[in-house]
Amino acid sequence: MDFAYTEEQRMLADSLRRLVQDEWSFAARRARAAQPQLDTRAWEQLAELGVLGLNIAAEHGGFGEAPASLLPVHLELGRGLVSEPVIPSAAMGAALLAACADDATQREWLPALASGQAIVSLAWQEPGRRYDTEPELCRVRPAADRILELSGAKHLVWHGAAAHAWIVSARDLDDEPVLLRVPANAQGVTVLDTPTLDRARCARIDFDRTPLGADAILAQGPAARAALATAIDWGTAALCAHAAGAMERLLEITIDYLKTRRQFGQPLASFQVLQHRMADMLVAKEMALSMAYVAAAALSEPDPAQRRRMLAAAKLEAARAGRFVAQSAVQLHGGMGMTDELEVGDYFKRLTMIDQLLGDSAEQLAVLEELA
Repeated sequence: MDFAYTEEQRMLADSLRRLVQDEWSFAARRARAAQPQLDTRAWEQLAELGVLGLNIAAEHGGFGEAPASLLPVHLELGRGLVSEPVIPSAAMGAALLAACADDATQREWLPALASGQAIVSLAWQEPGRRYDTEPELCRVRPAADRILELSGAKHLVWHGAAAHAWIVSARDLDDEPVLLRVPANAQGVTVLDTPTLDRARCARIDFDRTPLGADAILAQGPAARAALATAIDWGTAALCAHAAGAMERLLEITIDYLKTRRQFGQPLASFQVLQHRMADMLVAKEMALSMAYVAAAALSEPDPAQRRRMLAAAKLEAARAGRFVAQSAVQLHGGMGMTDELEVGDYFKRLTMIDQLLGDSAEQLAVLEELA
């Protein structure tokens, strides 16, 4: 896979960097995070730039770009700590619908995702089951002619309260997994929206005999497992690029601080021991960036086992490097690094949370051990 930016990708990355610098400054991010509602103006700006439709097919209103295009976009979003639901909706949701939805559903939802008019979020994690992708607590059963009833609970639904629909994994009467498209305004649904450590949002969603039409079923059995795996793969690749972008920007912030802060009449950047630490941080960031390339390449890998291996290794390195770079940045800022007034803390929290999203380090190590 060729990762040299095309002219279009370079123009998009440059435009996105300017937008992020203007609209996702430290103060703007804090103000936006203080509001539980999605900032529709910011979301529309991302849509107008083409970020939301980047990997959606052209016949559905997108640009039909290859998976490699995730890298320049999510690097820039990571640099600005953009917390809007680009990954859960535009990457994961769009990939899942493209993988398993019928033509009518794709024509209805994919153009809306590309334009920013609709947001979908995957509801697959269940309380007490960590990262298990096999549904157990959520059950769907027939209730009447062409009517289904969904009962159960999902938690840690990434930007679940902002979604216009959820793609819910459940188990049917035949004990097979099934993926359902559930409108956010469906009856019998309770949503508990909560902030996360890194100033993003997640939700617990309870379904109490929620009525659904038969057309709510997107996939069943092995097809449902494969579609959910595809969505998680796309989310993981985007998240690795996001982490690399956050590390890159945090490194710049820390270097600027060490050049400005003086001790014993000299800038801190002149002390060799701190230069060594910065060199180690740079190496860690470059390793994470290299593995973000691997993650993007994995999306085009035809062998499922090799694809899982590549993504698990990339996610593991993103988490390891993210912890090291974030913790080192806080230490190099001294006591100031522990205060809420500096944005270094925001990057620390985002990189800490990235380890927990879509499978933590223990989960990725288990995957690598399984595939060894």
